[in-house]
Amino acid sequence: MKPVLTAAFLLTTAAATAFAADPAPDKTRYHLFNPTPLQSMREMATDRPDKTESPYTVDAGRFQIEMDFVSHSYDRHNSARDGTIVRTWNLAPINFKAGLLHNVDAQFIVQPHTYVRTSAPATGVTRQQGFNDFLMRLKWNLWGNDGGDTAFALMPYTKLPTNQDRLGNRSVEGGLIAPFAMELPAGWSLGLMPQLDIVRNTARSGYHPELVTTVSFGHDIVGDLAGYVEFFHSLSLERGAPWVATVDVGLTYGLTKNIQLDAGINIGVTRAADDWNPFVGISWRF
Repeated sequence: MKPVLTAAFLLTTAAATAFAADPAPDKTRYHLFNPTPLQSMREMATDRPDKTESPYTVDAGRFQIEMDFVSHSYDRHNSARDGTIVRTWNLAPINFKAGLLHNVDAQFIVQPHTYVRTSAPATGVTRQQGFNDFLMRLKWNLWGNDGGDTAFALMPYTKLPTNQDRLGNRSVEGGLIAPFAMELPAGWSLGLMPQLDIVRNTARSGYHPELVTTVSFGHDIVGDLAGYVEFFHSLSLERGAPWVATVDVGLTYGLTKNIQLDAGINIGVTRAADDWNPFVGISWRF
């Protein structure tokens, strides 16, 4: 009987503590033109540096810039298997975010300059450079924005073909991203992200779906320094399309409450993936 009474006492105490705890602040009255006060802003969350997007939105009326200083990709073991080497540099791609509502933000991704150098035995060296595609995204957090062990969001997006010098396929494309986050024991965090893309066929005869899945584990290292490891894979349902998969690792450092530095590398584990892709970047909230 004593263990039962003890258990009942502990459950009652836990319930009373939960009931007495301060509820999450009501932020529904804030919007783009009525910004969230500084004291009510949630901890800064970013969609970089890993490929697993965050389910947390930018506070209403606040703005956030996330960008690479530079990102470089190298691919030698490509699906062509003919010795072709592709090197790609992306300079200062920016994700500009604006908090529209307490649980909705808009995102505009600009890729101002991409340079691609392709060296192929049959054709020699070719170069492409210029402005790349423009993406628009809307993130809607369904739960967990301001508290709780889990969070989930939906992110529809559209890609507009603004690329120059044949850097893209000159087609409007889009999809839906569904990021999920969970706090794990021992200070670990988990990120999961299923994604459905609708992509133009290689022969331009129509569109096909592509399925993307990521899983990411993060942990603080020391102070404001944290790290992550991630697995990414993309499976195209177009006939004959190769499977792309990478293992990604990186670090983040919180310089202030509103500025975060990061660096990492994505390593291809399938032939169709880039062999490696190092990058360094920054996120800034204001």
